[in-house]
Amino acid sequence: MKYLTITIPSYNSEQYLERCLDSMILPAGLMEHVEIIVVNDGSTDRTGEIADDYVRRFPDTVKVIHKENGGHGSGVNAGIENAEGKYFKVVDSDDWLEENAYREILEQIKEWCEQEESEKRNVCPDLIVCNYTYNHLDEGTKKTMRYTNVFPERKMLTWDDMGSFRPSQYLIMHALIYRTKVLKKSGTVLPEHTFYVDNIFAYRPLPFVETLYYMNLDLYQYYLGRGDQSVNEKVMIKRIEQQIKVTKIVAECTDLNEVRKLHPKLANYMCRNISIMMAISSVHLLLKGDEEAKNRHVRLWTDLKDENPGLYWRLRFTTLCGLTNLPGKIGRKATVDGYRIARKIYKFQ
Repeated sequence: MKYLTITIPSYNSEQYLERCLDSMILPAGLMEHVEIIVVNDGSTDRTGEIADDYVRRFPDTVKVIHKENGGHGSGVNAGIENAEGKYFKVVDSDDWLEENAYREILEQIKEWCEQEESEKRNVCPDLIVCNYTYNHLDEGTKKTMRYTNVFPERKMLTWDDMGSFRPSQYLIMHALIYRTKVLKKSGTVLPEHTFYVDNIFAYRPLPFVETLYYMNLDLYQYYLGRGDQSVNEKVMIKRIEQQIKVTKIVAECTDLNEVRKLHPKLANYMCRNISIMMAISSVHLLLKGDEEAKNRHVRLWTDLKDENPGLYWRLRFTTLCGLTNLPGKIGRKATVDGYRIARKIYKFQ
């Protein structure tokens, strides 16, 4: 039985894919319960050939899906659809996992699954949360994001046990390992040919999570520094409409009033998450700076007000969104300067 499915959406990843896969290949004792699905998303380089080689070398662990190009979301969708593991994790093809943390998490998942099978009762949490590390390999620097102030460590939790997030903290895809059935129950399907869909993956399933478990381990190693990377500032400005599209999907996919009835702390977090996404979209429109971008910034908020006035008023006067709507040239400069300072402090792209 497979306890963990790791899906690797891959497009023209020949420079990174071997490093990614090598970080997941462990001795047979643990690997028999791991399923690694490489989704070759219409690559035009050696990505498919590399993936096929790993299938030949590790036929009981590695699978490959060759498909036409559909974007990162399409690759994640293919992984969810074909997953046999009880848990599901996405690892981007230019990233990797830290070996000791990976071993420890696999051992914990194995223990839960074996206990669940022997006792015939539900003991596995719906969501496992781990740390992730930003690796600026070109600069030789790194920054690890932890949740020790948010979640008690190694305890079965509910959303009621959640503490407060710092400004730099939120639950991103790289920190999360969902139970596969939770993903499927939530109906999480990501749009194709769209960037930034990991925000949907990290948001939509949350109301379907009843139990969670935090392991203070630096599992996910996130590579930053490529010029064409989707989180590169210039790239984000260029793709601002896709960013806004994903923000709109996130804002509309869940009724936070219904979530609030059962899990008020989760509803507050999810509202904050939308606030962050609206702020990021606003900042990048300000960075773009032309007249069209200024008008788009106004329309971004007007559209939200028309479609969800309750959410609009809740967000409009939060500190974060308020700081992206300071009036005049001085206000816009203060917003941009604040964003650049935060980027240096927290080491994101």
